[in-house]
Amino acid sequence: MKHVFKSKLRNALGLLLLVLTIGVVGYMLMSDYTFVDALYMTVITVSTVGFGEIEPLNEQEKLFTIFLITTSIISFGYTVSAFTEYIVSGQLFQQLKLKKVQKKIEQLEGHTIICGFGRNGKQAMIKLNNYKKQFVIVEKNEEVIKRAEEKGIYNVQGDATTDEVLKRAGIEKAANLITALPSDADNLFVVLTARQLNSNCKIISRASNESSYDKLKIAGANNVIMPDKLGGDHMASLVVTPDVIEFVGRLTIEGETTANLEEISVNDLPEKYLDKTILDLDLRKKTGCTVIGFKAPEGSYLINPEASIELVKDSHLIVLGRPEQITKLRELF
Repeated sequence: MKHVFKSKLRNALGLLLLVLTIGVVGYMLMSDYTFVDALYMTVITVSTVGFGEIEPLNEQEKLFTIFLITTSIISFGYTVSAFTEYIVSGQLFQQLKLKKVQKKIEQLEGHTIICGFGRNGKQAMIKLNNYKKQFVIVEKNEEVIKRAEEKGIYNVQGDATTDEVLKRAGIEKAANLITALPSDADNLFVVLTARQLNSNCKIISRASNESSYDKLKIAGANNVIMPDKLGGDHMASLVVTPDVIEFVGRLTIEGETTANLEEISVNDLPEKYLDKTILDLDLRKKTGCTVIGFKAPEGSYLINPEASIELVKDSHLIVLGRPEQITKLRELF
C-alpha cells in the first residue's frame, strides 16, 4: 500500500513537470519567446493568477493556452487528490515517524542487531531488554514491525541479507549481531554481509542443520546456536542430572529482571586494578559476590580460578551472586 501511494505521488509530480515542459516548449516555438518569457507565460497560465500576457496572443496561441489551462487543471486535481489520499491514509505521518526512528538508530553505538523477530528473536530481545542493552530488530513482515512499533522497539523493515537494510540498522557501529532467521541460507548471507560491513562485530547465528554449522563459522559467525539440538540435550540432561540442570537454569535469570550471573570486563574496571589479582579486587567483601570463572585474553576459560590470578587487559571475570549482590556489583563496577 505504501508503494502505491508513493507511485501516485511520483506520477502526479511527473505530470505537473510534463505540463510545465510542454508549456515552455510550446510558447518558445509558437511565439518565439525566450526561455524566461516562456516559463513566465506557462506559470501564470497554469496557476491562473490572472496576470497579463507579455504580448497579445494570436488564435493559435490562444488555443494552445486553452489546452494548457485544461491540462493543468486536470493534473493539479490529480496531484491534490493523490496528496490528500497520502495524508488521510496516514502514510505521511508514518514516513515522518520512520525518519524520526531512523535518526535515533543512527545515533546508536555498540548496540545489538536482531535479524528475524520470530520465537528466537523475541527471546533474544527479552534477554537484552532485561540487561538494559540497546538493540534494533530487522524484520520483513509488516505486521510484526507494526507490533514492534507499538511497543516502542527500534526497528528496520526489510531484508536482513542486504547491505542497505543492515546499514540502516547501524551495522557499522554495532557491537553484536544475532541472526535468527528460519532459513540457514538466509542466516549465511546475513553473516557474510555483516562481516564485510563490520569486521569487529560479534556475530551469533541460528542454525537448523548440522551441515550449516561449519559454513556459518567459515562465513564469519563467532557462535552458531542450534536450538533443536540444545533443546534435546536439555531434556535428556533433565533425566540424567535433573537437580543440577534446574539449579543451573535458575542461575542466569530469576523471574524477569534479576540476574545471578554477571560478566565483568577487566578493561572496564578502575585502572588501579589492572595487573592486580582477584584477591586485590576483594569482591566477596565489597559485594558478597564470588568469582567462579576467568576468561583469558586468548579465549581460554578457567573454572573456579585461584585468588592469585592476575587481572590482565582484555580478560573477563564471571561472577556469581544473589540478585541484590549483583545489583551492588553493578553499582560499584
